Amino acid sequence: MFKPKYPTPDTYKPSLEASTPAAPLVQPTSSAPAPAPTAPGNGLAALVQRSPGTAVLVVAGGIGGTLALAAVAVSLLLAVAVTAIALAASGVVLLFLVRTVRDELHR
Repeated sequence: MFKPKYPTPDTYKPSLEASTPAAPLVQPTSSAPAPAPTAPGNGLAALVQRSPGTAVLVVAGGIGGTLALAAVAVSLLLAVAVTAIALAASGVVLLFLVRTVRDELHR
């Protein structure tokens, strides 16, 4: 879907044939100037190229923006809740281990 377009390499590649004489180092002249880079258009593709986050909000605003933003908020809150539960459980396990080691050392 999204394939990067790599520029063609402009470095020298030596030929495998040793009998070919070297070409002179003369730059070819051309009457046509190099094409100027085109600026992105006004569509959604240009917006995605400039700032993907803004494009997500624009698309979400176009198709039920409040529902999409609510889904994002709920997923963030769920991630925070899962993290809090994991930290609480590991805290209980560490407290148990510390008390066990302390009791073993005082015997």
